[in-house]
Amino acid sequence: MVERFRSQVGTVFWVSLAFSVVFVVWGVFFTASLAAVFDATLTYVVSSFGWVYLIAVTGFLVFVAYLALSRHGRIRLGKDDERPEFSTIAWISMLFAAGVGLSFLFWGVAEPASHLGTTPYGLAEPNTTEAAGLSLQYTFFHWGLHPWAVYAVVAMAIAYFSFRKGGGSLISATLRPLFGDRVEGALGKVVDVLAIVAVLFGVATALGIGAQQMNGGLSYVFGAPADSLPVQFVVIAVLTLAFLISAATGINRGIKILSLVNVTLAFLLMLFVLFAGPTVFLMETFTESIGRYLGELAPMSFQTEAFGDGSWAEAWTLFYWAWWVSWAPFVGTFIARISKGRTIREFVMGVIFAPTIVSFVWFTVFGGTAIHLDLFGNGAIAETAATNLPQALFDTLASLPLGFLISIVALVLVSIFFVTSGDSATFVLGSMSTGGSENPSALVKIAWGLVIALFASILLVAGGLQALQTATITAAVPFAVVMIAICFSLYKSLAAEARESEEARRSLLERGAERLSRPSGGVANPAPSRDR
Repeated sequence: MVERFRSQVGTVFWVSLAFSVVFVVWGVFFTASLAAVFDATLTYVVSSFGWVYLIAVTGFLVFVAYLALSRHGRIRLGKDDERPEFSTIAWISMLFAAGVGLSFLFWGVAEPASHLGTTPYGLAEPNTTEAAGLSLQYTFFHWGLHPWAVYAVVAMAIAYFSFRKGGGSLISATLRPLFGDRVEGALGKVVDVLAIVAVLFGVATALGIGAQQMNGGLSYVFGAPADSLPVQFVVIAVLTLAFLISAATGINRGIKILSLVNVTLAFLLMLFVLFAGPTVFLMETFTESIGRYLGELAPMSFQTEAFGDGSWAEAWTLFYWAWWVSWAPFVGTFIARISKGRTIREFVMGVIFAPTIVSFVWFTVFGGTAIHLDLFGNGAIAETAATNLPQALFDTLASLPLGFLISIVALVLVSIFFVTSGDSATFVLGSMSTGGSENPSALVKIAWGLVIALFASILLVAGGLQALQTATITAAVPFAVVMIAICFSLYKSLAAEARESEEARRSLLERGAERLSRPSGGVANPAPSRDR
């Protein structure tokens, strides 16, 4: 095992690990200093570059839409004769699995309820019907087309350069058209390290949120202390041990079964809430929210709060855009691997629209139920969300028939999602830090699993959810620049391929025309005789 570890690791692994060790030591021994630096960095990033996030993420959406609708949409992510490995139904199911996770469970109630109590940009009076409409409109915005466009950029680039051009599956390999062989040197290593750092903070944020959600569930179901750091540390320790055992032993079959069970349970939980809750209200809410979202998509995409203090955009839109960027190398790698053989047009339509629709349904069911409780019942979910976000989900479930039992199901879902997310993250980080290895060493995966757990714990100590959000926004900035470069690189390669294809077609037509105009060889036929 040790020999295999030594043979796989190199500069990217050691530099990334060194950064991680410095961050962990800083966080453990100088927590207040770390929090102060993050806050100062956040203030600078948001005030100076918040607009860059908004333009970049919207630009990613426009970019992938253009590729799908242009002549490039016919290009296959693989060789011309290759066909998809998975059926369309299976592929969409896996995209759904990629999109359903810890974040769905945490924010499904928490975000719409938060917007109901504190409306986006102060556009309506809190806890009113107008606030309810805005709450789902902006929730759809944060979980709709934009995040999946971010994932699509990275996934498409990895799939194209790996399966069609025969390059590696590393992020650095997607920049070869711009930088040539320099991606094999220091420049490529810097890019891969930036991708690893982005994933570390993105996944650590998700696991930190998952620990908070588990704490809320344990408090409701078993009476554990609410919003307790010791409880959250125990959750992280126990569930990290579970996914480290999986990473070390390679129990892939078990993780696949857990993933299937989780997606099934999540779907059944959603159906239960839909039919046990205010079903007709939820159907009407879904319909109206789709219209509001589509009607306000452009204004929301460029809303910087230039004439305000920027606090709402910082806490929500900028955080989400940075979070999606930080998750892009992780989710993008997974999507690329399951999308081999599909055309760019098929890829974009599937990756952008299928998970977006699932997101809209999920947030309508859970968020809409919470909103209905607050507006027409005796609920106080918005108040709960303002003081204890993780508790909002369980307070909503408690209002339904079999609420206690359903809360236990939700608790099980959170724990399994934690394990499967951690296991997948250790594999992707292991692969990225060992030159794109398809089978990274168990020691490499264990190292990254421990780093993720330590990152999540330190960020919780440094300030809970606020620290998690701050770290994500600041850490994702460098990789956002890398993603912009990926767009230029991918377009350059696609344009070159289109020119080569056009030249080949023109050459073929010219040869065909020349062949048709050339006199036939051999003896000419004699003229017909006039003799009778």
